[in-house]
Amino acid sequence: MWIARPLYELLPYIYMLLGLILLSAAWLINVETLPGVLLVVGSLSLLAGIVLWLRRKDYRTTQAEYNSKSLDD
Repeated sequence: MWIARPLYELLPYIYMLLGLILLSAAWLINVETLPGVLLVVGSLSLLAGIVLWLRRKDYRTTQAEYNSKSLDD
């Protein structure tokens, strides 16, 4: 599956924003079971966004430190 680069770069932030929105909705809604579901889904979404952002950051840092010319020797 192919995703446009601008959307691909925004995915961690979209996941984190969605997680924060769902967590705040769970805080504000006064229905019996719905806040529990929103709390779980919001937490998972926020965690997924943070993990994705950190993994991309680590990968890009590692790639920047890697010297590809050392394989030619």
